[in-house]
Formats: sequence, structure tokens, C-alpha cells
Amino acid sequence: MAFRRGRATLSRVTNGVRTDPAAWTDDRHKRGLAGEEQAIQYLLARGWHIVAHRFRVGHTEIDLIARQGSLVAFVEVKARRGTAFGSPLEAVTGAKRRELVKAARVWVDRHGRPADVYRFDCIAIIDHKLEHLADAFRPGWR
Repeated sequence: MAFRRGRATLSRVTNGVRTDPAAWTDDRHKRGLAGEEQAIQYLLARGWHIVAHRFRVGHTEIDLIARQGSLVAFVEVKARRGTAFGSPLEAVTGAKRRELVKAARVWVDRHGRPADVYRFDCIAIIDHKLEHLADAFRPGWR
């Protein structure tokens, strides 16, 4: 963040990663970014266009926002080494879903188009094996 004449301005970040991943020391962060990259390649191979990676609103982050025509998917990516702590999809709790919906509303307000249709997807990655759950949950858009 840079300050100019008493006002904060944010620099543009194309993929949402604000620090150099090469400097990361926590393997979980590295695994998460690698999972997101795998999910991006998976979606691109299926005709999706990635419109945002790590879209942030305050402390809340949407991992991927993808578009296919007028369909916009807000995608939460969960990567794990195994299932010792349950399925990665189980980690998308009610509280996490509410936060994703709040952030998605901001994206829709800023970038949405009148004809767009929205859905929330989850991608689980366990030991590099990817599972895509389309339309994983539906919010009660108010």
C-alpha cells in the first residue's frame, strides 16, 4: 500500500498474490497456491476464462472467479495431502460459505453484467487428484 496526500492507494495485482511465493516458508501456503494453479489449468482446459485469482474483500478471499459465457463461477479450492482430517470439501463450512457470498456480492456489484448467472463451485485436490463439485452450494441472495 502506498500513501499519497493522506489517502491510501492500492497497487494493481493481477493474480492476487501479494508476496513472492518463492519466499514462502509454510508448505501449506505453497500447496494451496499449487492447488489453485492446478485448478486454473483444469478450468482453462474445459473452456472457462479465469477473470480473477485470489479476489479479496477485506480479509475474505475468493480463490478463483471463472466465466464461461454468461455463467460466472466463484470457486473455492481446497488442497490436502490426504484425508486424515476429512475431505477438503468438508472444510467449506457454513461460515466460510457466508464469507464467500459476501465477497461475491462485492464482485457482482463491481464487475457483474445484467445477463450473468452465478454459482458457487468447490474444487478439492488430494495428492494432485482433482474433484470439481459444480454448484456446490446456493446462497440465499438477499
